[in-house]
Amino acid sequence: MVQTEREYGEALFSLALEESCVKEYLEALSSVRQVLCDNPDYIEFLASPAIPMSERRIAIEQAFCGMPEYVVSFIQLLCESSRIRYIFGCIEEFDRLATSALGRTAAEIYSAVALSDDQKKKVCERIERLTDKSVDPIYIIDESLIGGIKIEVDGMTLDGSLKHRLSEIKDVMNS
Repeated sequence: MVQTEREYGEALFSLALEESCVKEYLEALSSVRQVLCDNPDYIEFLASPAIPMSERRIAIEQAFCGMPEYVVSFIQLLCESSRIRYIFGCIEEFDRLATSALGRTAAEIYSAVALSDDQKKKVCERIERLTDKSVDPIYIIDESLIGGIKIEVDGMTLDGSLKHRLSEIKDVMNS
């Protein structure tokens, strides 16, 4: 992540804390990210120096009307400072800070096959006990794991996959 993205994300997070609107901003930024992902040409439009800044500001107001005022102002600030292309990194940093402040954590859960609802529930409960946070799971199918699961959460990797275990056995045999 670029330092600029981190600084802008932290600044918006500080404002959200000050306004007691962390959850509201988090939801709004999630919507902003979705809109921009669904319309990749919109970033190009906002970054274009050929379009007058007044038109870009109005376009932002119209596209994101109904969102918190400071979120809209934040997008306009990124546009005015020619940093609109950093918006995804800024949102990512805000997400990281907000989920931590709200006592939540994202966990990427890799498995060779789709997990049943019961298995998902048990894995999430175990992660919640380990991290002492509520979990926002992201399930990813990775057939290369062969079996078992791998979990990435809070900078840790917990690898109980068959692929990992076979790799460990191979390393022991080669020593």
